[in-house]
Amino acid sequence: MSTFMEQRRTRRFSLQLPLSIRSAGRERIPFSGVTKNISSSGVLFTSGREPDLGSPIEYIVTLNPEGPQPVNLRCVGKVLRSELVAPADDAHEPAYQIAATLERYEFVRNQ
Repeated sequence: MSTFMEQRRTRRFSLQLPLSIRSAGRERIPFSGVTKNISSSGVLFTSGREPDLGSPIEYIVTLNPEGPQPVNLRCVGKVLRSELVAPADDAHEPAYQIAATLERYEFVRNQ
């Protein structure tokens, strides 16, 4: 009997970067999160809001947020999965861990 092991096609980098979701599915209400890891094909992040599973998502990852010139990466993808995770001791709201694809991206100026 063979054991199924997931093999990633791209390398993932564990990075905690600010992320803002501009739209997810039918919603155009912006909300924020923090990346857990990112690769050239997707992102795993946490957020206080849960987007619709399978819906398109547009998100902006801020690279070099502490530096003199932050760089924003605007990404478009699809929500693959979402799960409720235990909130931190000081958190009063639920937190979700969300995986999304990264299908297209562009660098955008800080607005």
